Amino acid sequence: MKLTELLLAELDREAPKTRRALEQVPKGKDDWKPHPKSMPLLRLAGLVAAMPSWVPLILDQESLELNPPKGQGQYQQPTVDQLVSIHDGHVKKAREALSKRNDDYLVKTKWALQMNGKTVWEDFRYVVLQDTMNHLAHHRGQLTVYLRLTDAKVPSIYGPSADERVPGA
Repeated sequence: MKLTELLLAELDREAPKTRRALEQVPKGKDDWKPHPKSMPLLRLAGLVAAMPSWVPLILDQESLELNPPKGQGQYQQPTVDQLVSIHDGHVKKAREALSKRNDDYLVKTKWALQMNGKTVWEDFRYVVLQDTMNHLAHHRGQLTVYLRLTDAKVPSIYGPSADERVPGA
């Protein structure tokens, strides 16, 4: 099996799980956070919804600057009602971008994460893509904790939850 096929299969497995978590984000608790150092709920949910957009970014750009000059690449906070459609749109674009690439490109070209013009991480694109998908699962896990702590329904992700005994039920 090719790397691109493996990555597409993982995206296809994980996207519905992420979508179910995003569907449960409660309205009216946008700024709620479990600890002063934590991200607010809607900011975390927006990050989870948008993370599939990193796939085409990693495939089509050479790098990402985490601290762009003022006015460039500024984050737009979505509403709770926009989360699922944002996620679905980014998943579609991620699938399209992955489908256009071949394994040779993934294993022979590097991608860089930069901050203030300095490279803080650089690796082959397939490694960055896999780490990005793992990173999405991490933030989705954080989101499910937020859901529990705000008394929202926690969907089944890799098995039953206290709210959903059968996946997808």
